Amino acid sequence: MNHSQWKTRRTRKLLGESVEESPAYVEAGYAFALGQAVHDRRIELGLSQTELARGAGMTQPQISNIEGGDSVPTLPLLTRLAKALDASLTIDLDGDTSAFVFTAHDGGHAGNARRGGRPSVA
Repeated sequence: MNHSQWKTRRTRKLLGESVEESPAYVEAGYAFALGQAVHDRRIELGLSQTELARGAGMTQPQISNIEGGDSVPTLPLLTRLAKALDASLTIDLDGDTSAFVFTAHDGGHAGNARRGGRPSVA
């Protein structure tokens, strides 16, 4: 196949063609959605990556890697992140979709769909 015949995943979906997603592609989508949720909540709180890292016992490059979807933190690390973000983290993995939602503990910052925020979805 030459490049003129190549179609993106999105194009194939729009044309109604079946699209196989590799496990690596799905995992990358999860990592990106989680990173987006961390970023959104951090921005809501007005924190820099360095401030969040300090609060979670991490380094700024680690926060950058998570927000960029370059790494997936362990459960203990997610717990520390949620605490540093003053929120609870809800992870909804349902077949073809997933959502990562930080819900503010104090109700002052929207962090979920019920309070006007938006979940980060893969």
